[in-house]
Amino acid sequence: MTSRTIKVLLAEDQSMVREALAALLGLEDDIEVVAQVARGDEVLAAARAHDIDVALMDIEMPGATGIEAAAQLHRELPAVKLVILTTFGRPGYLRSAMESGADAFLVKDAPAAQLAQAVRKVLAGERVIDPTLAAAALADGANPLTDREREVLRAAADGSTNAELARALHLSQGTVRNYLSTAIQKLAVRNRAEAVRIAREKGWL
Repeated sequence: MTSRTIKVLLAEDQSMVREALAALLGLEDDIEVVAQVARGDEVLAAARAHDIDVALMDIEMPGATGIEAAAQLHRELPAVKLVILTTFGRPGYLRSAMESGADAFLVKDAPAAQLAQAVRKVLAGERVIDPTLAAAALADGANPLTDREREVLRAAADGSTNAELARALHLSQGTVRNYLSTAIQKLAVRNRAEAVRIAREKGWL
């Protein structure tokens, strides 16, 4: 427990959710929400401007994901503690969040008291992880896809042809075909659409 006010930044693109979280945290005597942003690419500037202690970030935001914003904050302002919030309890997200330097990973439907306690715990140097997600991440194992395979799968999600993917990614069509084929094989599915679906469900994209 800290004796001073904990300065928190909230990054969440849905204004109603963001305002609700701010109101709930504002009920705590030792926590103050000093900044709110709706985009991942606004997090670093806001964190610097308000000299925050803890950043609470949604995963899915425009501009940059919460995981990308967390990694940037971890590099630029390593003293800031990072709490990732998600609507989707995908095990792959947990691994990515931890790799980005996050100190806590919680689902949004967790009780408000649990979120406030997580803020206090990370500031005290503890790590807070939703236990159900932690168990699922262990059961799923590591992401088998390479960065390039993930990049090609993400680009293929809109139904682009191999020729279109090759132009967009500055690769040859043969290379694109190889990456897609390898990803399909690793995920034990029949086609690229299934590969995209499975990778998304597991939080690997």
